[in-house]
Amino acid sequence: MKQKKDILFACQFFHPEYISSAQLPFDTAKALTAAGYSVDVLCGYPREYLDGTDIPVRETVEGIGIHRLKYIQLDRSGFLGRIVNYFSFTFMVLLNLPKLRHYRSIVVYSNPPILPWIVSWAKTLFGTKLVFVAYDLYPEVATVTKTLGEGNPICRLMNHINRCICRRADRIVALSSEMKTYILNHRDYSENNVKVIPNWYADHGVVADNREKNPFREVTKGRFTVSYFGNMGTMQDMNTLLEAVRELRHEDVFFLFAGHGNKMEALKETVHAERIENIAIYPFLHGQDFQDALAISDCALVTLVKGATGLCVPSKTYSYMMQGIPLLAVMDEGDIVSDIERGAGRWVRNGEGKLLAQHIREMKEKPDMVRRMRLTCRELYEKKYTEEICTQQYVTLFRELLGQE
Repeated sequence: MKQKKDILFACQFFHPEYISSAQLPFDTAKALTAAGYSVDVLCGYPREYLDGTDIPVRETVEGIGIHRLKYIQLDRSGFLGRIVNYFSFTFMVLLNLPKLRHYRSIVVYSNPPILPWIVSWAKTLFGTKLVFVAYDLYPEVATVTKTLGEGNPICRLMNHINRCICRRADRIVALSSEMKTYILNHRDYSENNVKVIPNWYADHGVVADNREKNPFREVTKGRFTVSYFGNMGTMQDMNTLLEAVRELRHEDVFFLFAGHGNKMEALKETVHAERIENIAIYPFLHGQDFQDALAISDCALVTLVKGATGLCVPSKTYSYMMQGIPLLAVMDEGDIVSDIERGAGRWVRNGEGKLLAQHIREMKEKPDMVRRMRLTCRELYEKKYTEEICTQQYVTLFRELLGQE
């Protein structure tokens, strides 16, 4: 009988796609390969988040065997497009389910929401160990934002899926301590098997410092720059951010926004209708463009809607901390707020846009305070959120799960 390989990653996005939900699994897979495990990946064929031409359906990258599944990919900006994409990719994984018997363990991510349920059948059918990484908790991300009511059939289905996953998962990875608490309070699962491993951002040894020759300098015109990068979707409180923008529209402060999500167009329309001139909104930035945007930023915004803390974590937080950019958080209390209270920035609750504006004024007027915040952000990053620190926690998890090889 052919010997089983150690680990299979099942995820929609993977290398060479540039979004964090592709890069983080790739970093984890590399760390596990370097630790001596045999690692393969079953993922979607890239389309939207890729620079360049076609890539192979199958290839080996840094010792990782990658199998990319082609599936229906519609425009993700609409709800229907996302649903079609999710189900199409999940169906392709279902067709490949028999291949999962060749692995001792599987890592599966919470997006698309039904994917972990399909993959968890490998536990029942083949005895494969299962590690579930909870980037988002469903159906709560839909009910908190009132996208779906709690009695909706989709929510009932997701609750059933959650029960199945909790019965089958050998480990659940939560992104924060408040997410772990939520899982333990709302899922029937053992505390010892929920591991908190935060996301991270890779530091390639060069902190961007090109403020003077920065292409965004013409846009910001040297003003104190408050940045927001990443998703502008249902889980982000764009209203509080917009209130702060309005409060500071006639002051020497500039807002640099870039990303994607279903609230982005509404934000653009409001800015245009109200003729707000101290803000620029760009599509999703990556590569050198993102490094330049980080370098011009004096502070950076992270946000979740009220009640969402514990259900997901803004992954861009760690890129800001790597760069040493002070944080401005709009959310409930949690791990990010705990870091801020250690001196990494300021935070407000949802709806406190005027207080957020006041914190921005204070930062602009007190450069020495901002310098201390920058140092604190970088120190916390080096202590908690580097690629090596976080991926080694996955290595430890698999040594516990599969044994020392």
